[in-house]
Amino acid sequence: MNTNIRTNVIVNLIRTLALTILSFMTFPWVCRVLGDAQLGLYTWCNTFVYYFLVLAKIGLPNLALRECVKVRDDKEKLSNKAQGFFILQSVTTILSFGLMCSFVFAVPSLFDAKSIIFLLSINFISGAFSFEWIFMALEKQFYISVRSIIVLALSALLIITLVRNPDDVYIYALITAGVTVITSIINCFFVTKFISFKKTMPYDLKEYAKPLFTLCTLSFMLALYNQTDTLILGFINSDKTQVGSYSVGIKGIEIIIGIITSLSTVFIPRATWYYQKEDKRFFKNLFRYSVNICSFIVVPAIIIMCFLSKEICSIIAGNDGYQYAALILIILSFMMLTYSLGDIIYGQILIPMKKEKYYLYAMLGGVALNIGLSFLLGLLVFKDNPAVGVAIGTIVTDILVLAFLVSICWKWIYKGIFSLNNLKIILGGLITIIPSVLLTIVFPIGSFFTNVDIITQTLLQMVIVAVIDFIIYVVSLILMKEDLVYSFIKKSPKEPV
Repeated sequence: MNTNIRTNVIVNLIRTLALTILSFMTFPWVCRVLGDAQLGLYTWCNTFVYYFLVLAKIGLPNLALRECVKVRDDKEKLSNKAQGFFILQSVTTILSFGLMCSFVFAVPSLFDAKSIIFLLSINFISGAFSFEWIFMALEKQFYISVRSIIVLALSALLIITLVRNPDDVYIYALITAGVTVITSIINCFFVTKFISFKKTMPYDLKEYAKPLFTLCTLSFMLALYNQTDTLILGFINSDKTQVGSYSVGIKGIEIIIGIITSLSTVFIPRATWYYQKEDKRFFKNLFRYSVNICSFIVVPAIIIMCFLSKEICSIIAGNDGYQYAALILIILSFMMLTYSLGDIIYGQILIPMKKEKYYLYAMLGGVALNIGLSFLLGLLVFKDNPAVGVAIGTIVTDILVLAFLVSICWKWIYKGIFSLNNLKIILGGLITIIPSVLLTIVFPIGSFFTNVDIITQTLLQMVIVAVIDFIIYVVSLILMKEDLVYSFIKKSPKEPV
C-alpha cells in the first residue's frame, strides 16, 4: 500500500472535474434538444432500469473490493477471488435481466416505453465484465481516470453530433448505454495484466453468502433511496414535465455529490487496509482527511448554488420550460453535505468494519420515510407543483438518515466531523455570502454586460461571482490556517495519512 493517498486524490479529482465539464457540455444540449417531456421519459426509464442493474450487482462490487484488497499482493489468490466474483456476477445479471423483462411485459406504462428501456438494458451486458473493483482494489487511479475521460469525451462528441431533435431520445439512450460497454471492453483487455482466468484453486463461494445477502439488500435499498424521488414523481406527474424540471434542478447537486463520492472511493481500499492491520490512528486520520476535503468543496458549493440557482438552471436547460428547477436546486443544495457525509461514513467506516447492516437499517428507514413524505407532500401539500414537495421530502429524509449514521459511528467519527478545522471552513463559507449578495442581488454583475447575449451574460455572472467567492474563501482559510489549504503553502506539507 505504498501509493501516496494525496496523489490518488489529486488524480481522481482531475478525472472528476474533467467528467463534470463534459457533463456540462452535453446535458444542457440534451435539455434543449429533447425538451422536458422527452428528457423526463428518458429519466424515468433510466431510473427503472437502474433498479435492476443494482439488483444484478447484489452488492458484489463493494464485497469484491474489500476482499481483493486483502490479497492484492498475491496474484494467485487475487485471481481466484476475481474468478469467483465474476461467476456470481454473471448468474445474478442473467436473473435480474429476466426479472426486469417480466415487469416490462406486465406493466402497460413500462411496455409503452419498452424501446428506451431495452436500449438502456445494454448496461446488463457490460455489468458482468466491468472488473472495476479490481482496478479500485489495486488503486489504479491513473488508468481509471484516463480511460473514463477518453470514453466520456467520445460519448459527448457523439451526443452533440447525433442528438438533434426530440425523437433522438433513442439515440441518446444508446450512446449513454454504450459508455459502459466500451468501458467494460477496455477493462477486460487490461485486467489480464493483473489476474489470470486459469483456475488454480477451488472457489469458496459459500463464505460470501451472508455478507452478500446484506449487501444485496443494502444495494437495492440504496438504489431505492437514490431514485425513489424521481420514480414517485414520474407516477404522480403523468406528462413527466415535472420529472424533467426535477432532473434539471438536481443536476447541479449530483455533480458535486459525484465529485465527493468519487473521491471517497479512493479512500475505501486504504481504509480497509488500515482497519485490517488494526492501525486505528491512521484509520481515523483517513476519515478526518476525507471529511476535510468534503467540507472544503461542499460548503462554498452550497452558497454559490443558492445564489446562482436561476443562472445555473438557465445554463443547463435554457429559459423555456423546466419550471421550479431553480427552487428545487436551492431546496436540495444541502444534500451535497448530508448525502456526501453519509456516503463517507458508509465507505470508510462501515464497510471496512463489516458493519454494513447499520447502513441497511438507515436505508430501510430512509426509503420508507422518503416514500411517505414524497406522496404526502407531492400529492397533498404541493399538488400544483409536486416536484417541490418531493424535493422537500427528500432533503428532510437525508438529514434524518445522516443523524442516524452519526449516532451509530460516533466513536470513530466525531473528531473528524465536529472539529475546529471544519468550523473554520464554515466561517470561510459564511464570509462569501457577503460578496454573493452584493454581486447577485444588490448590484447584479451580469447587468453591466449589456452588449452580449443573455447566455453569455449569465455565464459571465456565474464565473465572476464564483471566482471572487473562491478567492475570498481561500484567502480567509489561509488566514485562519485551515489544515487542508494551509498544508499546500507550507514548505514541508505534512501528509495527513
